[in-house]
Amino acid sequence: MNIAILGTGAYGIALALMFHKNNNKIKMWTKFKEEKDSILKNRINEKVLPNIKIPEDIVISTNFEKVVSDANIIVIAVPAGFVDDVSILLKEFIKKDQYVILASKGIERDSCLFVSDIFRKHIKTKKYAVISGPSFAIDMVTNCPIGLSLASASKRTISIVKKTLENDSLKLRQTKDIIGVEICGAIKNVIAIAAGILDGMGYPESTQAMFITESLHDIKELIKKLGGDKNTILSYAGFGDLLLTATSKKSRNFSYGYLIGRKESSKKIEEYVSNTTIEGLYTIKSIYKLLKNKKVKIPIINLIHDIIENKKDVEELPKFLINKK
Repeated sequence: MNIAILGTGAYGIALALMFHKNNNKIKMWTKFKEEKDSILKNRINEKVLPNIKIPEDIVISTNFEKVVSDANIIVIAVPAGFVDDVSILLKEFIKKDQYVILASKGIERDSCLFVSDIFRKHIKTKKYAVISGPSFAIDMVTNCPIGLSLASASKRTISIVKKTLENDSLKLRQTKDIIGVEICGAIKNVIAIAAGILDGMGYPESTQAMFITESLHDIKELIKKLGGDKNTILSYAGFGDLLLTATSKKSRNFSYGYLIGRKESSKKIEEYVSNTTIEGLYTIKSIYKLLKNKKVKIPIINLIHDIIENKKDVEELPKFLINKK
């Protein structure tokens, strides 16, 4: 199979290497010439996955048409804020027989659309799937056992993706619940920030477990209210991804929250933000706005929003957990 990966970040590279294990032909696209040149110099993206070699037969290009034109499967693996631009580009070249995997997670800030909604706004196809689950890129590329949720309304798409991507270290569990998988994939980054805050404040694992349990209930309720299957909370995309992201310092969202919880200087926090992609920061504004628009009450989201955006005292978080109904 010919695979096009749109995005040369950590997750795009990780997925490329998984496809490569199955002897697929890979082409990767980046918008930035500097990034392409840097990767081609040593076959490494030093910024996101230092020391992880990208095989010589994986093409790295800034030519969008060249990358997608002969692909059987196209993977969108750019930050959520760029999905709209990439989908507009793809609309010009996509063919009816091509399949698309949406690996980006999040909610668009202005429209409050999920990634699949943004994609479908520009491209009319049923041949797409959403992939999400507990998977740090570094763990995937070092061939640790990884499990992901694969959501699609198309059985054929599920079959093609599983056959092409699954291997001896990557397992895919299928579901039809695209909405539920996307909600879990987006909101877990926000929850991870709050978990990092608690860790930065010095609270132990017992408090973290309490927080994660309460968050699971809230996410399940959110999935139900937005039209998804509440059982998705028990999937790789749900509990699996939340557990990983909200308990590990490898998580950029958790690490950002940790700095806030420790009440580090504004300069140190801003420096971290400027050098790191923190999807939860992008998502918290979007999910907060979405809930207001839908008139859905999820108090934990309101509190996290107030701590991050309105500088509310972090001490309100442990108090909230005790007083939460």
